[in-house]
Amino acid sequence: MHFPVFLDSCVLYPIVLTDTLLRIAEQSVFRPYWSSDVMEELQRNLQLIPQISPEMATRRIEQMNRAFPDAMVTGYEALVDGMGCDAKDRHVLAAAVHSDCQIVVTFNLKHFPSDEMRRHHLEAVHPDAFLLDQLELYPEAVVHALWRQSTESARPKLTPLQLMASFERLQLRDFSAELRRRWPNLARDRW
Repeated sequence: MHFPVFLDSCVLYPIVLTDTLLRIAEQSVFRPYWSSDVMEELQRNLQLIPQISPEMATRRIEQMNRAFPDAMVTGYEALVDGMGCDAKDRHVLAAAVHSDCQIVVTFNLKHFPSDEMRRHHLEAVHPDAFLLDQLELYPEAVVHALWRQSTESARPKLTPLQLMASFERLQLRDFSAELRRRWPNLARDRW
């Protein structure tokens, strides 16, 4: 357990997905990594949401960094220009390489060509596939994280079924479908 995973800003933007990923990471399933460039991009994008003030965006990022003090990757900047992926995501690949990550979780798979990823012994994975893999490999840890997410959510309060519906809206359809398939056992054992 505890393999290194780099999280692109696009998967840290939706709060439900961020909460899910980080709650699973808290279960010692994987070690999350990000960079200051990723956090700056996240801050800029969060501030485009009318309901989120710059202070709220800053507080969210500070809480993430406080919860995962070892997640911030530094010292990768010299690698950026040598990365053979989409120019806007070279900083992501450089930080992932520098931190010896195995996976980059991103919605933007086309920005990370397979041959370039293989060259660095990395794989770009959609969050749907990543979460489905975690559920298959560590079902108890993932279910515990989701149970906590559902019971501790406040604004809005999310029932397990609402949480699954949120996953579907975020293009996490396979993960949601597998949760729904397992629902009778999950409801009996945990929810």
